[in-house]
Amino acid sequence: MRTRAIVLSALASASVLVLGWELGAPTQPAETTSSTTGATTNTASSASGSSTSTGTSTPGSGVALNDGTFTGNTSNTQFGPVQVQVTIAGGKITELKALQLTNYGGRSVQISNYAAPILRSEVLKAQSAKVSTVSGATYTSDGYLSSLQSALAKAKA
Repeated sequence: MRTRAIVLSALASASVLVLGWELGAPTQPAETTSSTTGATTNTASSASGSSTSTGTSTPGSGVALNDGTFTGNTSNTQFGPVQVQVTIAGGKITELKALQLTNYGGRSVQISNYAAPILRSEVLKAQSAKVSTVSGATYTSDGYLSSLQSALAKAKA
């Protein structure tokens, strides 16, 4: 009788986890810092906007950034392309826009739509591409941060 109760309890727990995953239960951001390296293929993309040297560096980067709007390279992930555009004013990241997000399958779109605002908020707060990945959105996070890193490289003085 006790064995049956343990087995049924384990099955019930597993079904709740699976059901939560299938329904797209929100996940929390991971606590670890991600590496922005990975299997991505970048395509050429030009930076747009003005470029004037400000001599101001973003916190944690030690690199002066030019003011303007810069488009990152497209990062091709397993679930589709990711590309971001960053606006620098006064040497600081003031705006971040996702131009493309992963789009292969409905679940991929849900994950990207969940992760993008979190990544944007964290980057604006950190003023850097060195932020945590979003748990459950590793491909989107890595692509987003890789594209952001290329946009910031274009903004360097």
